[in-house]
Amino acid sequence: MSTTDTIEPIRLTPTAAAAPAAPAWLGNTVRKLVTHVLPPVIILAVLLLIWEALGSRPGAALPPPSKVVADTWELIIDPFYDNGGNDVGMAWQLLASLKRVAYGYALAVVVGVGLGVLVGQSTWALRGLDPIFQVLRTVPPLAWLPISLAGFRDGNPSAIFVIFITAIWPIIINTSIGIRNIPEDYRNVAKVIRLNGLEYFGQIMLPAAAPFIFSGLRIGVGLSWLAIVAAEMLIGGVGIGFFIWDAWNSSRISDIILALLYVGLIGFVLDRLVAWIGHLVTRGTAAH
Repeated sequence: MSTTDTIEPIRLTPTAAAAPAAPAWLGNTVRKLVTHVLPPVIILAVLLLIWEALGSRPGAALPPPSKVVADTWELIIDPFYDNGGNDVGMAWQLLASLKRVAYGYALAVVVGVGLGVLVGQSTWALRGLDPIFQVLRTVPPLAWLPISLAGFRDGNPSAIFVIFITAIWPIIINTSIGIRNIPEDYRNVAKVIRLNGLEYFGQIMLPAAAPFIFSGLRIGVGLSWLAIVAAEMLIGGVGIGFFIWDAWNSSRISDIILALLYVGLIGFVLDRLVAWIGHLVTRGTAAH
């Protein structure tokens, strides 16, 4: 090579810029969808296909999902219609049932927590009341309905009483267990700083027993929703339970299936709502 020859400079081809990394929240969202949403969606789709195949056979006892949707389409798209009397949409039926549940359940919470605290704090009350509670809680909810009808002479308060008497037992039992399991150190601290009864109740007792209390509240709200559907089948009037019974008497099987779907969804929402409140109150220490 001659000295006059020039050496061509090496030209470096710029590499393509690296693709920006996906945000961390996006990856977490995708993982949650895959692990929590996708499995039930797949299973639900498979079950619907099996149901469609079985329900489409000649002589099938239950209609397939496609026929259920076709038969109940008016109820689905217009849940708030009101033609007077008991001829109202599904939304009004559900709201009537939820109203009864709200009254009965709220009463059960107040009385149940109070009695649970009493039984948990007092050995005398535990020995005197616990056997009675254990006997009464085994009585089926609907067995209380004739007694309540005889006492109140009206269907609506009778249904509320059935809700109350159904929901109160798990609340009492779980609250009393939570009170009895308060660590002795907490009690000693309360004595050292000389808390009065009201301060001890609000600052020590309720926070310490809250996980147990909310476990009882979750069980209670589920039992309340189960009981109101059964009670409304007997007392009549507006309510999802009576709607199901009336649909059965009229051979509207698709209406029954739609109502059961709504009942399940509402029950799930009520359970998750109480669980969410319990999570906030107990800062995640309540059992889920």
